[in-house]
Amino acid sequence: MSDIEIRGAVASDDRALAELDRRTWSPVHAVMPEPAPGTPFFDAAHPVDEVLVAERGGRIVGYVRLARAYGDLACAEHVRQIRGLAVAPDERRRGVARALVDAACARAAREGARRVALRVLGGNTAARRLYESAGFTVEGVLPGEFFLDGRYVDDVLMGRSLP
Repeated sequence: MSDIEIRGAVASDDRALAELDRRTWSPVHAVMPEPAPGTPFFDAAHPVDEVLVAERGGRIVGYVRLARAYGDLACAEHVRQIRGLAVAPDERRRGVARALVDAACARAAREGARRVALRVLGGNTAARRLYESAGFTVEGVLPGEFFLDGRYVDDVLMGRSLP
């Protein structure tokens, strides 16, 4: 794991992140349609400053998107939300996802946040185990919230306090 570098994304990461997003898309974890080839990763709704990337040997192998949970709403500026996490298939089970989650929580704390929240699909047991191992707990479940790949899927709300 020590050969993984976590850093803030830069605009020139767009193509590599868009390709990673397409390679890792699955109805097991995504509610949005599969990204089309050529779709940029960054746009007005998904700015570069919300993304941390993981690199190994100069290659982007994962990312996490961390945003203010409620935009500029002053009464909730202490809450951040993980809005996306992906790891290259050949890098899974090597500590990349955990390093990204830990880095996102550390960044949120540096920004003055007191809590981090996220949403994960009920059937995504690998992600749920990852988040639980990083201190997140289930705070609610929206049963059958999404109809994906021919079935209804729960939306699981998770969160954790920051020191």
